Amino acid sequence: MKHRLIEKVDVEQRRKDDLPELRIGDELAVHVKIREGDKERIQVFRGTLIARDGGGATETITVRRISFGYGVERVFPLHSPNIVKIEVEGHGRARRAKLYYLRERKGKAARVEAES
Repeated sequence: MKHRLIEKVDVEQRRKDDLPELRIGDELAVHVKIREGDKERIQVFRGTLIARDGGGATETITVRRISFGYGVERVFPLHSPNIVKIEVEGHGRARRAKLYYLRERKGKAARVEAES
């Protein structure tokens, strides 16, 4: 009985149809709502999808980019109301499920090969 109730709440909390098909290695633009005081704006975080974790309403994605020579990673809850939209800007060819090895790479070696 209890697990059916949890499943029902989980399904209600999920984002419906506006999520694109996301694959590891894709180049993404994640549009996020940012609150500063009483103002609200949308900020775009562009980077490479290096990991997906969890499932259901608690699923998260990790997006990595290089900003001013430093690697920056952000973890986004996929079904959060603060995520306005996610755009896939390009597909990368990844042969593994997590691309954590990119953390040690520099320059051109830190890129994911484009899918042909």
